[in-house]
Amino acid sequence: MAPLTAPSSPAPADTPMAPLPPSRGYWASALQRFLHDPVAVGAAVVVLLLIGLAVFGPWLAPADPYAASMLKRLKPIGTEGLPLGSDELGRDMLSRLIVGARLSLFIGITPVLCAFCVGSVIGIVAGYAGGLVNTTIMRTVDVFYAFPSVLLAIALSGVLGAGIVNSLISLTIVFIPQIVRVAESVTTQVRNRDYVEAARASGASPFTIVRVHVLGNVLGPIFVYATSLIAVSMILASGLSFLGLGVKPPEPEWGLMLNTLRTAIYAQPWVAALPGLMIFITSITFNILSDGLRSAMDNKG
Repeated sequence: MAPLTAPSSPAPADTPMAPLPPSRGYWASALQRFLHDPVAVGAAVVVLLLIGLAVFGPWLAPADPYAASMLKRLKPIGTEGLPLGSDELGRDMLSRLIVGARLSLFIGITPVLCAFCVGSVIGIVAGYAGGLVNTTIMRTVDVFYAFPSVLLAIALSGVLGAGIVNSLISLTIVFIPQIVRVAESVTTQVRNRDYVEAARASGASPFTIVRVHVLGNVLGPIFVYATSLIAVSMILASGLSFLGLGVKPPEPEWGLMLNTLRTAIYAQPWVAALPGLMIFITSITFNILSDGLRSAMDNKG
């Protein structure tokens, strides 16, 4: 006789199912990955502080950045009333560095922003259209790659003349070909995706396909690359001011300050190095931020 076994009780029919975790979108996931990168978050905090200096600099400066005094000329760091010393005309270096953040960041970010807008449009058109349109645009862009960025910026500024506006135009022209190449590359990849082919087969117009299916997939990589160009733009803009092709005296701008203080490098080397230190900190911060954004937006794995 078979042994008796207790019948297994069936699971109640009304047992609630465990809710599925809500799925996060791409941008929410990218933001979470970015916030889990302490180095990138630290760089973002520094960038926000620099932007705060640029916006509120005139109110944060302890002294008038234009007030000169030959009695206070080239005072060392730590002098009473001059925590970061004074420049060759006796102007407060701390105030000039704080106020100079506005102009330095402006001429560093604005050309990249303008190049991002113009270059993205040109690159997306070239990448999606293909054929003769792509060949014409990209061969024209290749002409600019025959010249190093520094020499091209100097040549354009020399032709247009010194000044802030001409510097912005020169740097924008320098960065447009670089962004066009990136935009064309990512658009060419997206153009052959299945969802784009399906939209094309359904009779959607090219403008609709680009607006709905292409832009959302290419603007992220282009923006990340453009962020990495801000550091280059800062250095090029400072170099133009150093050569006398950018900002004109007596405006406080870090590249121009570096130029005017070059004769004081032996008298007060630490004071003379402060504008270069600010350029270095800003450039390396934007580079780190760009790397953090690239890692956060990479959804592979």
